[in-house]
Amino acid sequence: MDPKTPVSQLSGIGKWYSQKLKRLEVKTLEDLIYHFPFRWDDFSTIANINNITPGEKLSIQGIVWKIQNIRTRMGKFVTLATIADQSGTIEVIWFNQPFLTKIIKAGMQISLAGKVEVEGSKPKLVSPSYEIIKSPDVPSYTTPGVSYVDTSGKGVSQTLHTGRLVPIYPETEGATSKWIRAKIAKYLPIYTKNLKDHLPKKIMEEEQLEKLESALKKIHFPKNYGEVSQAKLRLAFDELFLTQLMAILAKEKWKQNRKALPMTIDKSKILTLTKVLPFNLTDAQKRACREIAKDMQREIPMNRLLEGDVGSGKTVVAAIASYIAFLNGTDTLVAAPTEILTFQHQKTFEEILSPFKVTVGIWTGSRKIKGDITCGTHALLTTFKPQKQVGLVIVDEQHRFGTAQRAKLFMDQSGKLTPHLLTMTATPIPRTLALTLYGDLDLSVLDQMPTGRQKIATFVVPNNKRNDAYGFIEKEISAGRQAFIITPFVEPSETMATVKAATEEFTKLKKNFSKKVKLGLLHGRLKSKEKEKIINNFKNVKVDILVATPVVEVGIDVPNATIMMIESADRFGLAQLHQLRGRVGRGKYKSYCLLFTDSLQESSIGRLKSMERLQIGFELAEADLEMRGPGEIFGLKQSGFVDFKIASLSDHQLIEKTQKAAQKVANSDPTLKKYPLLAEKISQLSADYSQPN
Repeated sequence: MDPKTPVSQLSGIGKWYSQKLKRLEVKTLEDLIYHFPFRWDDFSTIANINNITPGEKLSIQGIVWKIQNIRTRMGKFVTLATIADQSGTIEVIWFNQPFLTKIIKAGMQISLAGKVEVEGSKPKLVSPSYEIIKSPDVPSYTTPGVSYVDTSGKGVSQTLHTGRLVPIYPETEGATSKWIRAKIAKYLPIYTKNLKDHLPKKIMEEEQLEKLESALKKIHFPKNYGEVSQAKLRLAFDELFLTQLMAILAKEKWKQNRKALPMTIDKSKILTLTKVLPFNLTDAQKRACREIAKDMQREIPMNRLLEGDVGSGKTVVAAIASYIAFLNGTDTLVAAPTEILTFQHQKTFEEILSPFKVTVGIWTGSRKIKGDITCGTHALLTTFKPQKQVGLVIVDEQHRFGTAQRAKLFMDQSGKLTPHLLTMTATPIPRTLALTLYGDLDLSVLDQMPTGRQKIATFVVPNNKRNDAYGFIEKEISAGRQAFIITPFVEPSETMATVKAATEEFTKLKKNFSKKVKLGLLHGRLKSKEKEKIINNFKNVKVDILVATPVVEVGIDVPNATIMMIESADRFGLAQLHQLRGRVGRGKYKSYCLLFTDSLQESSIGRLKSMERLQIGFELAEADLEMRGPGEIFGLKQSGFVDFKIASLSDHQLIEKTQKAAQKVANSDPTLKKYPLLAEKISQLSADYSQPN
C-alpha cells in the first residue's frame, strides 16, 4: 500500500473519520503511522482479582458473570458488571454508556484495565478500558497486540488496549485514543511490511540506532519503557538529521545554481543616510548592516535571515539594504503577510528614504503603485511585474510564506541573475532552533534594543481583579492614553466556550466602560478598507480601545497606546505574547501588559508568570521551547517548518551529532548517488515543506 494513500480510502476509516483525523494533521497512511503516542499507560500487571489493592493501575482478565444497566434518579445510566477469575469476583462500573450491554455479554472472556477504587467497603474498577478476548459466538476472537496466557489455561490470546503498556494518542472529537490505537495496530504491519530504511547503514551502526521498522513498532506497541527510549532515539535522530541534511544541500544548491548582481557599496552615501536618522544605530544593527553589505558585494545571491526582537530596528537595517540596491540601479520588493504590516513598511521606508529621492510603492489587493521599493502582500506573487531588474527581495515574517511562494519572489528576472534575498522575523527564535530550522540561511541577530526603549510592566491578573483592570484602563484613557484588548478568535467557539472571542467581547466591553470611551473592532475577516479606516482612527485617537484578534501582532505602531490587555493568554505562545506586548511602550509613557486566563493549570500559570520577569524575547523563546516544544513557539503550526514530533530542540547533544552526521554525508556525496533511498526521502520532505500556507 502506498504510504501516501489518503486515510479516507482505508478500510474502517472512510470519509467521516478522515475529516476527524484531518484535525490531527492525519491525512495519509504515513501520517497515521507517524501519529505518535504522547504517553504510555502501564497496564502490564495482570492481577488475580483477590490480590488487587485500591489505587493500583492494573489489568484483570476473567469471565463476565452478568452485566446490566441501571437508571439513576437523575435519568442517567450506570452499567454494572460482575467479572470472575479463578481467584474471585469484582464489580465493574461504567457511567452513561448503556450501549455496553449490547457489546459485552455474560459468558464472554474479557480483559479490563484501569485504576482500582473503593466504593463502600469493596474495591471496584470504575470506567476501565475493555476488550473482549473470547466470545461464545466467536471462538477464535483475537486482537493484534501482546500475548498473555488466558485464564482458562487453554492457550494464548492477544490484547491491545489492556494487559500491556497502552499507548495514549493526541485525539479529537470522534476519534478516541482507543479507536486510533486499533487503526494503527491494523495498518502498522501493512506499512512496515516492505519498508526500506533511508538512513545509511554506517550511521546506524556508529550511533547504535534501531532500524526504522523496529522503531515504529516499538514507539506504538512497546513491551517496556526501554523499548520506548530506543524508538524515540531513532525517530528523533531521523527528524534532526533529515532537517539538517536538507538545509545543507539546499545551501550548496543555492550557491552553485544561482548568480546575483555583485553590488558596489558607496560607504559615504550610506554614512550620510545613517547620520540623518533621528537615532543612532545600535552595535547589533551596524554589525547586521556590515554582514548584509558583504553578502551583496558577491556574485552568490545573499540568503540571510535577519532575526530581532520587537522594536530592535530590523526595518531600518532592511531600508539601508534597499538603499544599496537603489544606488546600484535595481528595484527592491518587500513582501509582508498582512496589509497592515505592508502599509506600516511603506510608511517607515518612505520616512527613511524619501529625502534621498527613493520612491516607495505599495502593491496589495486594494492598492497598486510601483516604486523603486515596492511593499506588497501575496499580491506581489501574482499580479506584480517589475519595472526594472529586481536586485533585492525582502520577506518579512517569512514563516508565513511557503517555500514555493518565497521562491516566486526571487525567480530569475532577466534570465541570468537572481536577486539578493533578505528574510526577517520578529519572532525571537533561540539560536539552536534557528540553526536547525534555517540551516540553509546565514543568520544575523539583532540582540540589542535601541536606547530609551522602556520596560513594560507585565502582570498575570486573576479574574476577580477584572473590574479593577477595567477601571485602570479607563483612568489611563482619561489621561489621554489608549489601549489594546486582544482575544484569540473572531467568533465564539462551541468547542472552546471559555475562550474569549473578539466580536462577543466587543459587545460586552461597551457595557463595562463609560459612554465617553470609544471602542473599535479589528480582525482578519474585515475588508482592507475597513481595517485601514479602524487603524487610522486608532492612530488619530478617534478610538480609545482597540478590541482585536492577534492581527495586530505586527505592523501597528501607536506610541500613544500604553495598555495591552490579552484575554485567554494561555492560548498563545510566549513569543507571540511578547510580540503583542511590543505593540505598547513605543512612546514616552509608562506602559502595561495585563494577561488574563481561565486556566487553573499550574504549568499554564507558571508559563505566563515568566512574562512578568522576562522582557527579552530570546529568553522568553528559550523558556517556551523548554515548556511547550518547538511546534508551539510561533503560536500556530506553520507550513515551511518541520513538524518535530519526537525530537527536542533542547537536546543540544543530539543536534550536534545529527549536524556532524549530515555534514559528513553532504561532504562525501553531495548528490546522494550512493544513498538513493536517502535522496528519495529528502526529495519527498523538500516537496512537503514547499507547500504555501
